[in-house]
Amino acid sequence: MTSILVACIGNIFNGDDAFGVEVARRLSQAALPDSVQVIDFGIRGIDLTYALMDGYDAVILVDAAQRGEAPGVVSIVEPAPVEAENNSLEDLALSPHDLDPAKVLRLVSALGGTCRRALLVACEPLTLGGDEGVMGLSEPVAAAVDVAAETIEELIDEMMAPSPAEDSRGALLSAERRMS
Repeated sequence: MTSILVACIGNIFNGDDAFGVEVARRLSQAALPDSVQVIDFGIRGIDLTYALMDGYDAVILVDAAQRGEAPGVVSIVEPAPVEAENNSLEDLALSPHDLDPAKVLRLVSALGGTCRRALLVACEPLTLGGDEGVMGLSEPVAAAVDVAAETIEELIDEMMAPSPAEDSRGALLSAERRMS
């Protein structure tokens, strides 16, 4: 069975950066397979690194990310594979007050961890709180929470579905039953 970590990221004191936290809250009410774990990591990059070292088959990162879209647009991004080689200490250093998903994936790779597939479900923020900080999501990002949760549930269903190679025996048996 495929093991999946849904790693929700964000800072509740920085406006729309709390997007991942709110998606985790929404997914906590969903009926997900036992092999799927949803965790609100907040800004704890070290905790996420340790979790990824547990050998999940896939990770779905959920975060607010500025990608040049309209506020509230949800995107699915498949990051390029992370190579453990040629990383400087700066590439691997994690801040205890900020969580950079790319740095976490580089550190996991450098430590010998593996994850066959990583996806980012990102939402374009309207505001990240500025110098003063702000609590609560903007209207377009709040509306995107349900969209993201539904998207993640669909991604989980796709990842949990048997691959054609795994399913070929079952399909062959079904075809044989129809012929007889």
